[in-house]
Amino acid sequence: MTTNPAEYTASLFTLEGRLAVVTGASQGIGLAIAQTLASAGADVIGVSYDMEDGDSEVRRAVEATGRAFTPLRSDFSDRAQVAALAADLGARDVDILVNNGGTIRRTPAAQHSDEDFDHVLDVNMRTAFVLSREVGRRMLDRGHGKIVNTASMLSFQGGINVPGYTASKSAIAGLTKAFANEWAGAGVNVNAVAPGYVATANTHDLRQDAARSQAILDRIPAGRWATPQDIAGAVLYLSSRAADYVHGAVLPVDGGWLAR
Repeated sequence: MTTNPAEYTASLFTLEGRLAVVTGASQGIGLAIAQTLASAGADVIGVSYDMEDGDSEVRRAVEATGRAFTPLRSDFSDRAQVAALAADLGARDVDILVNNGGTIRRTPAAQHSDEDFDHVLDVNMRTAFVLSREVGRRMLDRGHGKIVNTASMLSFQGGINVPGYTASKSAIAGLTKAFANEWAGAGVNVNAVAPGYVATANTHDLRQDAARSQAILDRIPAGRWATPQDIAGAVLYLSSRAADYVHGAVLPVDGGWLAR
């Protein structure tokens, strides 16, 4: 430990020399995560189904910090594309993998189709498993790495009208613990953040419903919706040396929702 406390604290959170992969990076939480990890010193590979090869908001955000940005495009509902992405990333020296890409389908359980259920599980859960397996294998060979999954408060609760989403996010919590049990002793940290209600495109309709939005706010002790940056800060912690002894955690970032 350095004799300068400020230098020591800064060293815990620096990501200088690290390569981070962030899925779902083109907007919302993923964009905030990519920018935050770059601000801490990491070069970033951003993955999204609509990722632009040239100019993009996430590229500008990352490069403004002085870090390198690499765009990759992949449709997580297409298993062949996911396999190709996993092979690509598995051949690189990735230090941090953030499995953030995801989707949601809102339909009452009695009308929730097989197609919607399968689509959400493929995008949210199966892709995280495949990417973690392939990227994690190289991390194990190198003796270090950080994997951060995006779970949800619905990893703990049932939700309403989102049975596929709830199933996928419950699975993410379980996969996080399963991988951590096997890999903690090999220097690879596997954890998850569990966002509450975040002001993103996914929650646009909820926020436009005045009664529903107020009911949600009334339940949140912090009294506000989360911003994407709120989630990104927790991801930075789990990606850093400060979390070297954190394994298999599912960290709620929900303004106190689950404590209510």
